[in-house]
Amino acid sequence: MAAGALALAACTALPPSLPEDPARELSAVPFFPQTIHQCGPAALATVLGWSGVAVTPEALAPQVYIPGREGSLAVELAAAARRAGRVPWVLAPDFTALQAELAADTPVLVLQDLGLAGWQAWHFAVVIGFDAGREFVVLRSGTERRRIERWHRFEASWERGGRWALVTLPPGRLPASLPPAEVVRQLEEARGVVPAGAPAATYAAALARWPSDPTVLFAAANDAYGSGSPDVAEARYRQLLALEPTAVAARNNLANLLLDRGCADAARAEAARALADLGQDPDHHGRYRAAIEDTFARASAAPPRGCRPW
Repeated sequence: MAAGALALAACTALPPSLPEDPARELSAVPFFPQTIHQCGPAALATVLGWSGVAVTPEALAPQVYIPGREGSLAVELAAAARRAGRVPWVLAPDFTALQAELAADTPVLVLQDLGLAGWQAWHFAVVIGFDAGREFVVLRSGTERRRIERWHRFEASWERGGRWALVTLPPGRLPASLPPAEVVRQLEEARGVVPAGAPAATYAAALARWPSDPTVLFAAANDAYGSGSPDVAEARYRQLLALEPTAVAARNNLANLLLDRGCADAARAEAARALADLGQDPDHHGRYRAAIEDTFARASAAPPRGCRPW
């Protein structure tokens, strides 16, 4: 996360101009006018309300607002979104990511620095629209339901805010702009703090969008294995190995899963194949050797018996 995104935010606003245009902005996004300094709770209530969470800035303020510093921390906004049952996603720091989310009808929470001449004025707002032809953005911002900012002015203030941007989505809905590896990275980093069931729902959506992506398949298989769906995990490991036969981490996990079923011979065969494949790419695969050797040893020592059905 960019250093600017961790800054404390206090708030200012400018009056709106130009008529509302539903073709270029998300008019249905709710609006919560901020009270003094509390743009963080107001902006978070805006994106959470859009996602279906009935919440007010007043209810969020104790979670995210720091009275002694008259502002909110971006990391606290993300944590509060998780507590509200939503998955926060940090976007890439470029405007094409914002445009992609807006095109998918998703409002974007951003951090700006509205200060002048070296004086910082951190501010959280929500981007709800963009007009490329006339070069302006539309925001839910401060006490204004529609704040119109020229693109160059918005870009400058967003740049000073570290180009930090966040969307908050229900479990199972993916951000439009993030590639599969980044979806997996953020979801795994948040494991244990995202809502229960969010990883499984999100991986199901990721597989629907990227059914043959190895990173998604591996993470989804691991999630299914760890959450008590070994039959699903086995199918995903095998699908991945059909695409990438030398994916030794997936093959080792499959071997362990087969051991859980009592399939000692099959598990030993998979572990042996993984060990053989290590030699094909020792620099990349060497870190797996100890784990695979342990799997092979346990499979070799296990008594032969028929595989148990799931």
